[in-house]
Amino acid sequence: MNKIVLITGATSGFGAACADKFAAAGYDVIATGRRGERLDETKAMLEKKYGIRVLPLTFDVRNKTAVFKSISALTQDWQGIDVLINNAGLALGRDYFEEASMDDWETMIDTNVKGLLYVSRAVLPYMTSRGKGLIINLGSTAGKEVYEKGNVYCASKFSVVALSQAMRIDLLRHNIKVTCINPGAAETEFSLVRFKGDASTAAQVYSGITPLSAGDVADVIYYTTTLPAHVCINDLVLTCTQQANSMYFYKR
Repeated sequence: MNKIVLITGATSGFGAACADKFAAAGYDVIATGRRGERLDETKAMLEKKYGIRVLPLTFDVRNKTAVFKSISALTQDWQGIDVLINNAGLALGRDYFEEASMDDWETMIDTNVKGLLYVSRAVLPYMTSRGKGLIINLGSTAGKEVYEKGNVYCASKFSVVALSQAMRIDLLRHNIKVTCINPGAAETEFSLVRFKGDASTAAQVYSGITPLSAGDVADVIYYTTTLPAHVCINDLVLTCTQQANSMYFYKR
């Protein structure tokens, strides 16, 4: 019987790359996201390409009721979740604190922090009942050092790092691993979303560097699942060679 991975935000970026990586490794995939059509396309593509099962679940992680309704309704053949990847997240705007949109703040907090909490709590009963599992939370280098105009996005990712540490401690008694993966600059839809469709400004983020790809990050995420049962990577930071942390780049 195949192992099962549940991936939030599986329709693009790191989530889509993880769905492909884990499916290629023989995992059955529970793919969640807000865009039902994309999830259906993902299901058709992965099942045809790898011969595994895909269960698409359409919901917004910000909606607590929808999260718990969807995940609690999993049939028995989908309940044995081995890996949860809390990938859904976003940045909105890059503005000085006193000029930033409070609506953007709330969307980031609701998605990056509260969404992670909702999904984790909904999935955990399936792991605690079996006495095993791995939760992978997507943090960021922005959760390690605060940068100018990063304010609430950075705060949300600092929260992910802190929550990952707290979950690791509290879930020790259930034999559940928790890993926080903190990528640096990666060329996905991230900057296009952050700058609200401004493709020119988004492209400037990666100008002069060879950034991480979604596949690079998915490879590292998958690696953390291949370790012996007694080994857990608690916290991992990865950047491209031209980036040292959330602030320092060498651009050619």
